[in-house]
Amino acid sequence: MMVDSMDAARIIDYFKGKCILVTGSTGFLGKILVEKILRVQPDVHKIYLVVRAIDEPSAKQRVQQEVIDTELFGLLREKHAKGFQQFVDEKVVALAGDIIYDGLGLEPPVLDALTKDTDVIVNIAATTNFYERYDVSLDVNVMGVKHLCTFAKQCARLKLLMHVSTAFVSGFREGLILEKPIKPGDSLREGTYLDVDTELRLVKEVKKSLAMANATSDGDGGDAHTDKMTERKAMKELGLQRARHFGWSNTYVFTKAMGEVVLGQQLRRGGGSGDSDIPVVVMRPSIITSVRDDPVPGWMQGTRTIDSIIIGYAKQNLSCFLADLGLVMDVIPGDMVVNAMMAAVVAHSGEKAAPQVVYHVTSSLRNPATYDVLYQSGRRHFYENPRVGKDGRVIPTREMYFFNTIARFHLYMILTYKIPLEILHLVNLLLCGLFSRLYDDLNRKYKFVMHLVDVYGPFAFFKGCFDDMNMERLRLTMAMKTPEDQMFNFDPKTVDWDDYFTRIHIPGILKYLCK
Repeated sequence: MMVDSMDAARIIDYFKGKCILVTGSTGFLGKILVEKILRVQPDVHKIYLVVRAIDEPSAKQRVQQEVIDTELFGLLREKHAKGFQQFVDEKVVALAGDIIYDGLGLEPPVLDALTKDTDVIVNIAATTNFYERYDVSLDVNVMGVKHLCTFAKQCARLKLLMHVSTAFVSGFREGLILEKPIKPGDSLREGTYLDVDTELRLVKEVKKSLAMANATSDGDGGDAHTDKMTERKAMKELGLQRARHFGWSNTYVFTKAMGEVVLGQQLRRGGGSGDSDIPVVVMRPSIITSVRDDPVPGWMQGTRTIDSIIIGYAKQNLSCFLADLGLVMDVIPGDMVVNAMMAAVVAHSGEKAAPQVVYHVTSSLRNPATYDVLYQSGRRHFYENPRVGKDGRVIPTREMYFFNTIARFHLYMILTYKIPLEILHLVNLLLCGLFSRLYDDLNRKYKFVMHLVDVYGPFAFFKGCFDDMNMERLRLTMAMKTPEDQMFNFDPKTVDWDDYFTRIHIPGILKYLCK
């Protein structure tokens, strides 16, 4: 059973002398986790980071540049001063590997040593591109999970496997969405049965037929570059088609859902039991936003769903968007996600024959934030802190229009962009491209808005609410009595969204993403 009570001291003490293997450490969440473990528990034995690289020196260089040298590690750098690099070299081990391969793509002696040493596996590696090639998405988000499970079964002293998924594996359903594992065959569209092996076979068959067609065309004078582009386009379209066939909106959330199914299948004991010899925890964060508290408030990496809207508004590329401002956007700061992860590791470590537990690291039930809160925070920030262009002149802050129906949005886009673009095109033909710069600028803005709406539109109309009863139970075990305990706060009720967006998140976007 899960522990009865926890505090910061217990979490910190747990990581002492442990060997933690982390995948996806060069990503946003991975960096925050590695930094936090090193900062709160300098006596952690080793943190193994599996990264894509051709050899160990390349892996080490990549971890140094993409993880250790980032601003996020500033507090740790100050704390250890001149001894910082030596400390990191002693604790962090970069491994050249890739979860898409058997044995995680590691050399046999390295793999053998890891199976003897590893106490905890944290799988954060994923391809998060919504429209990724289907074969690539399946390799990373599905087969990667299978290979990690195979490795986990070989680990003699493994106490827990944590898998980071996304709350949106539930699709864009309305109502209360429970923290339930996804079972084999589960699909979002009634009358369909999702079989992972069938999807893997389908991809192989499609690639084979594409290769045969390309071989024929190459004999007729085709070229390799065109063949690659054809395959890339076909794989992207196949992923989207399969996702939507089963009721998911994009390839990312679809393959993450399949990854969860594989996790359950691989670590289930014989006899059809839902219990596992290895404790398995699935963390499902919603939209992860910038660091709220420590080590660097506002720090972030990579554009999140809602950030594209803020960046577009900041650069004045975005005059309108498809969204119902009254709806709740489920967001959670990155450091709170990591705090929840560390607490969950301690809570479930070493459980025997435990069912797979799912945690929604979300805010929509406990402390909902609407799109209007974000918009008003952004609007206020830009009015109070006007942006200055390259020419030194102040960029005026304009109002942004939001449309709560697709019909209204499309009408606006036709009148504001489509018709003027058609007219400009004709004028350019008559006047030898006199207004080509104006046409290109307007066309760029039109494509930018349409792309954002295509990618993020489903989030803007999401009417689901993520139940977090399991997470609440975990929160209730936390004693929040000392300032040290606050270091592991993951209660969304403690966030003042208006203050967070205005003072931390939006300045963070401008600093780290609008360079």
